[in-house]
Amino acid sequence: MKEKRISFCQGKGSLTHNNREFIAENIDRNRIKDNVTFIRQDLGEAYDQLFAESTERYNAKQKRNDRKIHGTYYESLFHQKPSNTVVTAADKRKSFYEDVVQIGKMDDSGVGTEDAELVAECLKEYMSDFQSRNPNFYVFNAVLHMDEATPHLHIDYIPIAHHKRGQDIQNGIAKALEEMGYGTGKQAIARWRAAEVEVLNKICLEHGIEPLPPEKSRGSLEVAEYKEQMKKVDELASIEKEKRSAVAYLESEMDEKAEKLLEINAELDAVEKKQVKLIDIDSVETKKSVFGGKVTVSKEDYETLSDLAKKHVINNKQIKKLKSENAELRKENAELRKIAEKQNAELEKYRQPATFSRENLSKDSQRISKQEDLTRKLKRAMIVIEKYGLKAEYEKTKFNSTNRFELE
Repeated sequence: MKEKRISFCQGKGSLTHNNREFIAENIDRNRIKDNVTFIRQDLGEAYDQLFAESTERYNAKQKRNDRKIHGTYYESLFHQKPSNTVVTAADKRKSFYEDVVQIGKMDDSGVGTEDAELVAECLKEYMSDFQSRNPNFYVFNAVLHMDEATPHLHIDYIPIAHHKRGQDIQNGIAKALEEMGYGTGKQAIARWRAAEVEVLNKICLEHGIEPLPPEKSRGSLEVAEYKEQMKKVDELASIEKEKRSAVAYLESEMDEKAEKLLEINAELDAVEKKQVKLIDIDSVETKKSVFGGKVTVSKEDYETLSDLAKKHVINNKQIKKLKSENAELRKENAELRKIAEKQNAELEKYRQPATFSRENLSKDSQRISKQEDLTRKLKRAMIVIEKYGLKAEYEKTKFNSTNRFELE
């Protein structure tokens, strides 16, 4: 038994496309004659047939003229003349709905393959009972396309709902589903689709086809939708490029901070080498004073001590300043690393495979720098710190209550 996947998706609803009033690039003009039109009714005419009498009954009950519906029911809902594309009202009601049904794919059921006519017969059988199965979905347009890559159905319908208040017959898909026994809530449409797929499964089995679970995406059914999906892929690629640029900028910033750390470290070493050894104070000769317990030193020794003290204070201030700058740079580097890691995580997210297919996407991804290279570069600042002997000072750095870095 042949295995084929069923696709049952909501279409965009373009009657000019379905009825070939507009010929897209993917259509084989020589095969247009092979298409099967099950029903083709003007949308405005369908609305009048379904709702005109109900509108008259509603208006007859109204005592005030401003509460009556003026014009057609379609115009009162959508504030325009009937359109060949789906129009959405202010209350979210749509002028009509479309489902696109396909069995198999281009490689196993494409037009020109052995199974093209087989799946076409299955779709014809499915369509023959669609209206009787779904009395609240009035089908005004239904076409089997045999002039594209794979045989598929476009079914366009208007949901019919019955109400006790207001106009007694209205456009309303939620109420229509409820009346057909699919319950209420957001899952009602899902339950209806599942029931329709089961009908397709049975038909396929009777024709020697083992049906696979339906896909969520439509695949190659609609060129317009395919182009929309490709647009999303391009947007993802653009975002990925921006992320790469952000990471590169952060790497540059980290390089600059690392160089500054090296400069400060070298200056710090130079200052510490110049620091006066206070143990030389022990060589200063002192004498007891004849007044009290004080000691005296010679003028020369006093000046030496004074000079030593001043130099010591200056050196300490300079060292403290350099260490403060050093700690501040380490703080900035740490913050840059966090930002870079976040950008890197975002970049990884956009590198995950898209939910829709595109052969060129993998080629584009190969031109992007590998994750390992980005990670290695982001660690560069830490390697520089360790290489030039700043690791000990880095580890001794603490965060005090005033939210500033300082050495122990």
